[in-house]
Order: sequence, then structure tokens, then C-alpha cells
Amino acid sequence: QNVLAQMQQLLGRSETLRELLQQELGDWQERQRRSCLGAPTNTHLRPLETWFTKLGQGLFQLQKLLRALSELRMKVTYERDPLEAETPLLQQRLQEQLTYLLKSAFVVEQQPNTPNPCKRPLVLRTGSKFSARARLLVRLHDRNHRMEAKIHIDRDPPKIKGFRKFNILTSSSKTLLAGDSPQEGLVCDFQYLTLKEQKDSRAGKGSKGSSEGPLVVTEELHLITFTLAYAYCGLELELETTTLPFVIISNNNQFSSAWASILWFNMLSSDPK
Repeated sequence: QNVLAQMQQLLGRSETLRELLQQELGDWQERQRRSCLGAPTNTHLRPLETWFTKLGQGLFQLQKLLRALSELRMKVTYERDPLEAETPLLQQRLQEQLTYLLKSAFVVEQQPNTPNPCKRPLVLRTGSKFSARARLLVRLHDRNHRMEAKIHIDRDPPKIKGFRKFNILTSSSKTLLAGDSPQEGLVCDFQYLTLKEQKDSRAGKGSKGSSEGPLVVTEELHLITFTLAYAYCGLELELETTTLPFVIISNNNQFSSAWASILWFNMLSSDPK
């Protein structure tokens, strides 16, 4: 009974800590957004990664203890055994905390960025290479399990006439592995990616194809989504994180208008979706 009571207290404290980490993560995301717009801010993730990892370690230790208690309950039990009534509830509560922590810990560390034309993020050009990177802040994984990360562009596109669709050329998936150095962390680093517009096969000869419509090219906002098949200590989750909205141009003359769209959107909205 004392062990169960202490576990209840630990779960309560971990919930409080998780809420504090969520606030810190929200502040970091705001700093990252401002940094993309040119503000001189600190976007280092090392402190957050340390805190998220420590909390994750504690929760997974509680998971091991709960499993041991469950095995004990299967071997020895008695009337009004507190393990029989409280263990399943604790397991459910712990599962919810681990799920919430891991899903919030998967973040976009580097927004879509191409070195041309002016080395600004969030404005990409078709045919030009760009990169993007996601990081899992809970630095816990099974080295014997291959975790696959994938990227997708516009998984849920707006239903707007003329909204262009794109394919990501080169590899859109890779295996996430920790670096040899513990400082490197768990990173999905996609480099040398290229975008190619999908042509509308229904467009008639001489028409503008999929670009035709009321929406100006430089006003279209696109999103890249990272997904990660995470597995550790018997827990399997599909993690997902999304970039800030970005604009896709086809020539350098469109850059100024595209950058104006990025600035205008970020002035009016703090919701990336």
C-alpha cells in the first residue's frame, strides 16, 4: 500500500513537471519562430533535451516497477488486495503521461531552409535543394530496434482551387539512430531534398495546369510533417511534428513576395496550422 501511495505522489509530481516543460517548450517554439524571421534569439535545445530525458527516464522506471507489481499480483494475491484494484489505474495514468511526453518531445529543430537565394528559411524553390531536421527530446531508445522517420508534404492540404501539390524527390524516409556521441541525441536530419510540382493531368493544353486558381503562388502556405515510429521498453507510438508554414517559389523574382507572405502570416497568427 505504501509503494502504491508513493507511486501516486510521483505521478502527480511528474504531471506538474511535464506542464512546466510544456510551457518551456512553447517558449522555445516562439523563439524559433522569431529566429526564422530574423530576430537574434537563443534556440538551443540542450537544456530542454536534458529535462525531457530525465523525466522520461523516471516514468519508464515507474513502468518497470508497475510491471513487477503486476507479476507479483499474478503469483500471490489475497482478498481486498490493493494491487488488484489500483495497479491497472496506475498503469493507465502512467501510459497517458508517457504518451503525452513523447508526442510533445518530437519537435522540428531546423525549419525548411535552402541556402538560396538569400539564405532565409521558410522560402523554398522548386528544383533547389533544401534541408530540415527533427529531434526527439527524450533521448531514450532501443539500439536493437530500427526507428523509421518519414517526411510528408501537405498531408492535409486546404481545399482551395488551384492549390499546388508537390512531391519530395530523393529519399523521404530514413532510419533514426543515435550518434556515437551522447551529445548528438536522436535526430532525423533530412538533407539535399528537392520539391517537384505535380502537374494536373486534367489541365487542357495551353492552360496553366495546377497553378491556375484564385490563390497567388506566393500566398500558398505549405507544411512538412515528420513522423517517427517510436518503440522503447514495450511502448510503441507514432510520433508526429509539423514545420512552420513555408512558401514554394519557382524563380528568384518571387522571393520578395513570398517573404512578405511569411512575415504577414506570422504577424497575424501564432498557430502554424
